[in-house]
Amino acid sequence: MFIKHSKATVKSATVILLVAILMIIGFCEQSVEADSTVFQQDITPFLKQYCYHCHGVEKQKADVNFQTLPPNTEIYKDRDLWELVRDLLLEDEMPPSKSDQPSAEDRQRIIELIGQELDQFDCDAISNPGRVTIRRLNRAEYDNTIRDLMGVDFHPADDFPLDEVGYGFDNIGDVLSLSPILMEKYLNAAESVVTNALLAELPPWPPSHQHQVEKFTADQDDIVRAEGSVMGFYREGNAFKKLLIEQTGEYKISVRAHGQQAGPDHAKLELALGDDDKYVIDVDALADRPKIYAIQTTLSKGTLNLKLSYLNNYNVQDHPIAELNGDRNLFVDYVEIKGPINVQPPSLPVTHSRVIPGRPEPGEEVAYAREILSPFVKRAYRRPATEDELDRLTGLVEYAMVQEATFEKSMQVAIQAVLTSPHFLFRWELDPTDKQGDDTRALNDFELASRLSYFLWSSMPDDELLNLAEAGLLRDDDVLSYQVERMLQDPKSDALVTNFAGQWLQFRSLDTVTPDPAKYPSFTPALRDAMLKESELFFTEIMRSNRELTDFLDADFTYLNETLANHYGIEGVHGDTFQRVSLDASSRRGGVLTQGSILTLTSNPTRTSPVLRGKWILEQILGTPPPPPPPDVPMLEETQEAALSGSLRERLEQHRSKPDCATCHEKMDPIGFAFENFNAIGQWRDLDAGFQIDPAGTLPDGTQFEGATDLIAELKTRDTFVHSVIEKMLTFALGRGLEYYDQCTTESIFEEVTDNHLKFQALVKAVVLSNPFQLRNQEGNES
Repeated sequence: MFIKHSKATVKSATVILLVAILMIIGFCEQSVEADSTVFQQDITPFLKQYCYHCHGVEKQKADVNFQTLPPNTEIYKDRDLWELVRDLLLEDEMPPSKSDQPSAEDRQRIIELIGQELDQFDCDAISNPGRVTIRRLNRAEYDNTIRDLMGVDFHPADDFPLDEVGYGFDNIGDVLSLSPILMEKYLNAAESVVTNALLAELPPWPPSHQHQVEKFTADQDDIVRAEGSVMGFYREGNAFKKLLIEQTGEYKISVRAHGQQAGPDHAKLELALGDDDKYVIDVDALADRPKIYAIQTTLSKGTLNLKLSYLNNYNVQDHPIAELNGDRNLFVDYVEIKGPINVQPPSLPVTHSRVIPGRPEPGEEVAYAREILSPFVKRAYRRPATEDELDRLTGLVEYAMVQEATFEKSMQVAIQAVLTSPHFLFRWELDPTDKQGDDTRALNDFELASRLSYFLWSSMPDDELLNLAEAGLLRDDDVLSYQVERMLQDPKSDALVTNFAGQWLQFRSLDTVTPDPAKYPSFTPALRDAMLKESELFFTEIMRSNRELTDFLDADFTYLNETLANHYGIEGVHGDTFQRVSLDASSRRGGVLTQGSILTLTSNPTRTSPVLRGKWILEQILGTPPPPPPPDVPMLEETQEAALSGSLRERLEQHRSKPDCATCHEKMDPIGFAFENFNAIGQWRDLDAGFQIDPAGTLPDGTQFEGATDLIAELKTRDTFVHSVIEKMLTFALGRGLEYYDQCTTESIFEEVTDNHLKFQALVKAVVLSNPFQLRNQEGNES
């Protein structure tokens, strides 16, 4: 086993000092055997003489202890670190200037030995795609998946705990834990989703309204009156009610009645629907068995005067034939009007019909449930449902219906079970228990579809991806390349802007930044929103138009509305709608480094911070983060007296005079000072507290620049930025940190991207076609 380590932590070893050195301890053996004698006989004595005093048993700067490294340490397994060590030695930055220095010959010899050890890595001998820890859906993925699966337009994950972040992103399997409170939130969210998306009971069709006759108005209360729940007619008389008919059409009118029979005829009831439409009903039912009598007729929209009349009262007590003696009366329970019966029922809510498209015939509910659950589970689990899974889910439907739940309510129970299943909540890539042969395996087509969709959309595969997976066609390189192009043009790829770019460039955190309103009163919520929108639209344009990666650093366009244009001092932009704005060669803007979102993010609330800006560029743009500062570094004095003593640059130069700080600040500060003409909310300025700003600087390799424009032009010429973007995107796409064995992949992606003129979509395709994206180590192979 080896200890997983964050890329940010590893590269953070600016000075040899990376926590990553500790990670070297305990790495598994690989098929490549490095010459351990070189490390033991040549490199270890050098470390002992020049490094142990700061990075040994007694002192571990940056948490590094060289003395604990085993004699068979294999340098190539921590390439980023040892390349940095070599570069620091080459640039005479280590050992620190006040420490003992090796001779030029010894320094050069160690540099060459480290290079030789790094070359021990053999891509042909080591083929390791890595293995992603099984991971749950993060908050964004959960919301998007629910949206695409159920069609509900709300965000249940807003109530979830915040996701943990690793390697700069919140989709990393190693850190996405499942706490008891989150499981409780999943259960509540599933219930809320099905309640919002599915009807628990369908309204009856045709519509039916039952009117209790006891509540009708009688014309003679002494002979027509309510008797309990019915209206009793004891002599000829009438009962009335006005009804509202909402739609013209055919209606079925049912009357429930019975008679107290006497004489030679049954009780007769006249049903009058207005003045002209009258029906006489022969009521032959008795009190112990009332009947329902129905007619069908056309009713017009509007008010209907409904009248019930008893026509043939009979009351004879002295008839010579005894059977004809008696008192005939009529009793009416209710009148039900159903219709219109010749009109199609209204459409069900889209969220309901996409899951339950129709109504089952009586007795066919369980079979129909299975029929519609099969495609639903396939989409929810991102793979075909097994027969056992369908049996369990239809069993839930059947059980709920036995408990007298409606079919729709029973389906809610089954759908809720799907949404709380680990197969929905987690992205499964389970290895077969009877694995044979190689330690690696190709992802199956459904696993590949899921990786692709969650990479580009942060959501489930759509039907096209699932159909390709089911047909076994998705692994074809041409098919995958086409799907990448299609998916990047889909509006759902906005998720790549929010979740990849928003975390890589960190503008997703802009809402947490609050500049001092006393110093920056123009920073309003509208300006903050505009800054964020500019960055999002800018990334979207590069992504969908397949522009060059270096446009991120320097582009001849941006997106502005009037609020942001005024903030930048750019004329000719009016209104709240964002528009693409061309930037000429003399513009101070262009690329993410001069956008208000980034400049504000990398400032303090009351002033600019060259340190934060330089550190941000090293971390996010160049992929070479510095280590954390020593714990005893004092804060920069912010008093008015201090401000009057000189420009921020002059004060920081005094502040960083401490030898332990100088090495890192020599890298960060010149880069940060290049952007000093932009204040803490990204506006251009020439003076800092009355002092002329000096944005010129020199990089550690001696390259000089006059300001932000010069520095950006220099960064564009270097491969460092492209390598950094590759590593960031590969990390996000895989959901894991990169390891030493990913070096060959990043190099091959770099070659592919370079051959394709640094196009954005070439990068995405190269990532998708790479071995780490399409393969995985099987369980038990951790090397």
